[in-house]
Amino acid sequence: MELANNGSVLGYLGMPGGWEIVIVLMIALLLFGKRLPEIARNLGRGISEFKGGLHDINSEIQK
Repeated sequence: MELANNGSVLGYLGMPGGWEIVIVLMIALLLFGKRLPEIARNLGRGISEFKGGLHDINSEIQK
């Protein structure tokens, strides 16, 4: 396999298309099933806490 311009084999991998996303979602549904809403909720909480932390840091910098 020839390497991409940046010297990485990953240079050949592009963004996933429609069918790839559907397949990944189906696999996630099969693996996590009933826990999927809980996982999404926790992920949302984590993102909101991260954004809150960034806001706190920015307010400290502004002071």
